[in-house]
Amino acid sequence: MMTRITDARLSDARTQAVLRALTGAGHQAWFVGGCVRNALLGLPVSDIDIATDALPDHVMVLAARAGLRPVPTGLPHGTVTVVSGGVAHEVTTFRRDVQTDGRRAVVAFSGTIREDARRRDLTINALYAGADGYVRDPTGKGLADLKARRVRFIGDAGGRIREDYLRILRFFRFYAWYGGRGRGPDADGLAACAANAAGMKALSSERVGAEMLKLLAAPDPSPAMAVMAGAGVLAHVLPGAVATWLPGLVAAEAAAGAGPDPLRRLAAIYGEGDGGDVAARLRLSRAETRRLRLLNDWAGQAAAGAAELGYRLGESAALDVVLLRAALSGQMPGDGVAVVTEAIPAIRSGARATFPVRAGDLAPRLSGPALGAALRRLETDWIRSGFTLDRAALLARL
Repeated sequence: MMTRITDARLSDARTQAVLRALTGAGHQAWFVGGCVRNALLGLPVSDIDIATDALPDHVMVLAARAGLRPVPTGLPHGTVTVVSGGVAHEVTTFRRDVQTDGRRAVVAFSGTIREDARRRDLTINALYAGADGYVRDPTGKGLADLKARRVRFIGDAGGRIREDYLRILRFFRFYAWYGGRGRGPDADGLAACAANAAGMKALSSERVGAEMLKLLAAPDPSPAMAVMAGAGVLAHVLPGAVATWLPGLVAAEAAAGAGPDPLRRLAAIYGEGDGGDVAARLRLSRAETRRLRLLNDWAGQAAAGAAELGYRLGESAALDVVLLRAALSGQMPGDGVAVVTEAIPAIRSGARATFPVRAGDLAPRLSGPALGAALRRLETDWIRSGFTLDRAALLARL
């Protein structure tokens, strides 16, 4: 019995128009990769990738002829972005690898779906579906692996990794997202990742950073990170990082009703330290770097309570710090659940509080350093009072 997928994104008229532009000219057109995998699992479909035997220049012509907008985003590698009704579709010509160096591949265009599937990394990413939704599994293993939630390489694992060492991180990322609960990673794949981990030094920081953040955004990346650490892979990617606190953080997030956050989890990997050069190693943006440093700095300042955190950092960052502290304390899940849930109202109270004294209230009696010291002292008293002291009561303390 043939497997068929149904998904609103894939049956959308704008997407079907892209397929018709290709098939109407006698070419093959197949949904491939994540959109097929997620549709089979009943998960949201985001990016839509289409594989075809039409050459890139001809895809450009056919798309324009059909009234669609082609964008030559990656012609040397066979990719044309076809915009239909404002929706982008990545259309890529069937390919086979001619030469690889562990970072990038020189490709040649192919005319067969089997060759195209053979160059992909994981069996669950080499599933194809036609416009009618019927699925083809060229490797003969993708459907079974997806049903079993088994993440494994196509063909020889070591060979696939040496073609592009980023596949090591992709192996763990897909294990975090799609691996079955209680199921360990594929043994051959794990052994190959461990044996080839040193090859990741050739990868760019941008590629490594993007992959790690996607991994840490999984609902629960703890098992995958623990396996990475045990295999010695984590030490190659993030020296000094530990995965010990991640399970506690995931439990704390669940207790607070907070969604997955890769930067919060990256902060947990380094505990109360600053992570050294992790921001540069993963090529984080300036905003991400500032946030990571803030979380690591405040996670170690236990003297500041939840309300003060809310006042000084705002509700979102304060909750991040409380969750990190709960994880680092080792209380999660246990007593830490109560600590987290009780902290939330205090955080909100602090975030809404406004210090009632201004510098002008102390001038001209005080100025310069004395003025600043007095304001800080009064602010401390006000916070310790639970934000209850008003302006008159605070000024009377001078």
